[in-house]
Amino acid sequence: MKKTFKLTHPKIKVPRLVEGVKHEIRKYIKRERKRELPKGADFWDFDCKYGDTEAEAKTVHMAELDKYIDDAEKRELESFYIEILRKKAKRTKKPKSYGTKKTIFD
Repeated sequence: MKKTFKLTHPKIKVPRLVEGVKHEIRKYIKRERKRELPKGADFWDFDCKYGDTEAEAKTVHMAELDKYIDDAEKRELESFYIEILRKKAKRTKKPKSYGTKKTIFD
């Protein structure tokens, strides 16, 4: 998905437009995760970019997209650009020290 979202409309208010953008992004991600995985892949990962314009787009984490959209609403931008591209990924093992409990007696 490569799209410039507009936050101006003669009849629809900005908070409703922002809600619609977030819904469209979640729907796209959900649909892409349902696609069949290629051999050797464990899950679908996403490369995301956000910017006021396509030329200014910077790489961001998928979990931060809502924060950037809310920021665009606060800054009263007329539009912003979001790019979300699917990529295959493989899970990595967690380090052995992850999840071990240490007591005061260790």
